[in-house]
Amino acid sequence: MAQADIALIGLAVMGQNLILNMNDHGFVVCAFNRTVSKVDDFLANEAKGTKVVGAQSLKEMVSKLKKPRRIILLVKAGQAVDDFIEKLVPLLDTGDIIIDGGNSEYRDTTRRCRDLKAKGILFVGSGVSGGEDGARYGPSLMPGGNKEAWPHIQAIFQGIAAKVGTGEPCCDWAFQEWNKTELDSFLIEITANILKFQDTDGKFLLPKIRDSAGQKGTGKWTAISALEYGVPVTLIGEAVFARCLSSLKDERIQASKKLKGPQKIQFEGDKKSFLEDIRKALYASKIISYAQGFMLLRQAATEFGWTLNYGGIALMWRGGCIIRSVFLGKIKDAFDRNPELQNLLLDDFFKSAVENCQASWRRAVSTGVQAGIPMPCFTTALSFYDGYRHEMLPANLIQAQRDYFGAHTYELLAKPGQFLHTNWTGHGGSVSSSSYNA
Repeated sequence: MAQADIALIGLAVMGQNLILNMNDHGFVVCAFNRTVSKVDDFLANEAKGTKVVGAQSLKEMVSKLKKPRRIILLVKAGQAVDDFIEKLVPLLDTGDIIIDGGNSEYRDTTRRCRDLKAKGILFVGSGVSGGEDGARYGPSLMPGGNKEAWPHIQAIFQGIAAKVGTGEPCCDWAFQEWNKTELDSFLIEITANILKFQDTDGKFLLPKIRDSAGQKGTGKWTAISALEYGVPVTLIGEAVFARCLSSLKDERIQASKKLKGPQKIQFEGDKKSFLEDIRKALYASKIISYAQGFMLLRQAATEFGWTLNYGGIALMWRGGCIIRSVFLGKIKDAFDRNPELQNLLLDDFFKSAVENCQASWRRAVSTGVQAGIPMPCFTTALSFYDGYRHEMLPANLIQAQRDYFGAHTYELLAKPGQFLHTNWTGHGGSVSSSSYNA
């Protein structure tokens, strides 16, 4: 008998917590896992006393769902998602809905949406952010795909999503003192907690943790997309590369014994004042990172013909998401003032904020560089800002070099749109290569 409002496949901690969240909000969930013994374990333990039901097969799971059937896949991104879709399609009817909540690469989502539409199945790819705690008590949900599915999943998604302000759900289609300032955000909050956390021996835990950071791929995908579309999303790129560098732990141990940096010096300035410089440097860099992210969204919208509500996207991240931050509301305000805003840095609020931080930002970066401290994101953010605010850059030399060695042509400032080639050596000829933009 059909009794469940929605099914979820994948009973790792995120899946279990999302099921319990939906149960708390009055939805009956059918749980399934490829290793079916996990279903019994979940029902006997974490889900005991709830309305959650289980299934021992995909066929049984589908039979327990109300129509249109709604099924969430919370399995490893990639082939596992395609494998489950292949098994589910013969069991489903026209208008049924498959939701991928595994943070898949967006091109896979586009492909699945297109292929399933041809079979009458509605497909949704949804980002689920906030970690296991967010899944349990309110994640940030970012669904997209076949819009016909939205009326059938809206109540569930907005019911379980994180709430902010006067109760707006963070879901729509498309350091301790520092945390009391403009930097109020989840990552600053947990950083303060981590720094003061003590191990069972009474000593701080952080210095004991191996300094090798892992990654699951979302930052890498963003960097790849930025390169593909020619958008300088430099902070996320540097953040990914910093993790890659950290993973070379054994190499770094050897290098630390052979490679010398500047002579160590004792900081002699005013500590409180310098900490404020660092805070402002972080705030300015954070603004640059969001500005770059929205640049990529705008370019992707142009490439794919998407209509994106940039202010609405910012609000989706205000709660339940690891990048949740108070000033996301300021981003919404900026796009409300100017829906065609090219770059957040050109909005009066963010322009003034960066200008107010600029002197501190430069002091923090220069002090760190002279001390030999790696600051990949602070430095790349400042370089981006300085590059973006300059009318003229030395890229004319780069383009001249490209024309010299590869006949890639160039434009003159006085003749934009007209591509020229110069025979720089007198014996290279006048034939140019095909011009292209990276």
